[in-house]
Amino acid sequence: MRILLIHADYLKYNVRDKTSIAEDIPEKMMEGSFKESLVVFTAIEKEDETNPEAVIKNAIKEIKEVFNKVKAEKIVIYPYAHLSSSLSSPEMAKKILKSMETALENEGFNVSRVPFGWYKAFKISCKGHPLSELSRTIKAEPKREKIAKEEIESKWFIIKNGKLMDPKDFEFKSKNFKSLVDYELGVLETKGGEPPHVKLMKEKNLADYEPSADIGHLRWYPKGRLIRDLLADYVYKLVTSEGAMPVETPIMYDLEDKAIRVHAEKFGERQYRMKNKKELMLRYACCFGAFRILSDSFLTWKNLPVRVYELSTYSFRLEKKGEVVGLKRLRGFTMPDLHTVCRDMGQALEEFEKQVEICLRTSRDFEVDYEVIFRATEDFYNSYRDWILSLVEKVGKPILLELLPERKHYWIAKMDFAAIDYLGRPIENPTVQIDVESGERFDITFLEEDGADRNPIILHCSPTGSIERVICSLLEKAAIEMEKRPPMFPVWLSPTQVRIIAVAERHVDYSMKIADKIRDEGIRVDVDDRPESVGKKIRDAAKEWIPYVIVVGDRELESAEFSVNIRKTGAKEIFKLGDFISMVKNEVKGMPFRPLTLPVRVSERINF
Repeated sequence: MRILLIHADYLKYNVRDKTSIAEDIPEKMMEGSFKESLVVFTAIEKEDETNPEAVIKNAIKEIKEVFNKVKAEKIVIYPYAHLSSSLSSPEMAKKILKSMETALENEGFNVSRVPFGWYKAFKISCKGHPLSELSRTIKAEPKREKIAKEEIESKWFIIKNGKLMDPKDFEFKSKNFKSLVDYELGVLETKGGEPPHVKLMKEKNLADYEPSADIGHLRWYPKGRLIRDLLADYVYKLVTSEGAMPVETPIMYDLEDKAIRVHAEKFGERQYRMKNKKELMLRYACCFGAFRILSDSFLTWKNLPVRVYELSTYSFRLEKKGEVVGLKRLRGFTMPDLHTVCRDMGQALEEFEKQVEICLRTSRDFEVDYEVIFRATEDFYNSYRDWILSLVEKVGKPILLELLPERKHYWIAKMDFAAIDYLGRPIENPTVQIDVESGERFDITFLEEDGADRNPIILHCSPTGSIERVICSLLEKAAIEMEKRPPMFPVWLSPTQVRIIAVAERHVDYSMKIADKIRDEGIRVDVDDRPESVGKKIRDAAKEWIPYVIVVGDRELESAEFSVNIRKTGAKEIFKLGDFISMVKNEVKGMPFRPLTLPVRVSERINF
């Protein structure tokens, strides 16, 4: 809060025009005249919303101190937005100003308040003594917890074979799991340097930083765009097969909506905000839009569970500048977001279990190993301990357990899945959460069998985490494996799945005919027709991590068989064309397909 305190001989004002955010006022507030007053010009700021009670308390303390020094007769609170460029929502400003007026009245002060949100003409006469013009910045002191520090800290355990173990006593057999535990417990020795995926995303012509945008926003090239689209198709198919209904909602929301403002406050300064006539916030997930759709829908116990899904292109989080890096932490990202409305906790646990299985499936389909954390309040753990332990059995490996002494967020339990990068740090990927607040906050109700309206429990699930972090995980995994085996994407995600290398110009036409037959079977294939040596063409195909490479020369012109270099095994095998096509199709069976996003002839491509 910013305040300008003027000890005035008089203040006179009269209301002219009403703005869209103006409060409704009685006739007597349309004008005012005050003598011998301490006029408190006041601007309520965005940061005041996090702890308004403390801001009000500190502001009143400051006003009383100045009032007693200048010996004024009256206090006038005057809303004055021009003192700050970082204003709170109008609703919060009105609430704080009214609360200041009430609190001062309750302490026996003669107080008046000038109306909020109106254009006003005013005249003021400042007395001109040393204390007649003072400015102050009022901040909220952090709320002090009355309970001891050891009582509010999380407790950490490792669950293995149905038993809880102290991490200090656990014998780690997985380097990645140890890295996750050390990171969460704050004892990880961080390696310096840039994670290797940043170099790889540029080297493989997937994506790069966009210098003309805000930091943390990328430009995507055809290969990277193809991988993103395939991943989006993958999640769409995954969730719709489980009964999710796709929706699309706006990317910005009005912070005058109390439910949205309260939900947004949990993200503090990580919000992208814009101010025109309204104060708007760019979404950081699809929750706002999904919840508004659900609150406007008629739901009954017969409908539940109800699942709505959106791929947010994009979501926005104002991450700290020094933390933004490559694909791992961005300010603009693509997030698959599934919300499930559940009748009660029993139904929520059933859905949670299904969604954990979906998250584990993405691990298999992406060929990326996840380490797992289960986070819950102690009350939830004590109530559902056996269910939690059975869930860990599905994961099939030890997991880290965080127990919170009390609920701090909208969720009471969540399971997080993380890949581990080359530097030993977690990459947050899928998550499933049990939300017990938002149903009530956003007025989402369903008709229960007994005729009563009830608020549901809502599950939040991102089966993959952000699309960018999936690609980050794939590239970091490749960097880790480079010393042991040739790095590559899963075949279904490879921008080019098959490359045909024409030995000489006379082999190009036949290579194109073969490519046509392969492409017609739903396989991405291109032809390297450049006037380069065969060795260089093979090396270039290797640099692009192409899974299958066929070399077409004189022998292939006269034979029905082809020699195929298989990247995954390093082997060279002989196939008939039909058998080769069947093998590739079997490898990508059930996965989404999109055509090649570059010219079929390599010679026709540009260098990005």
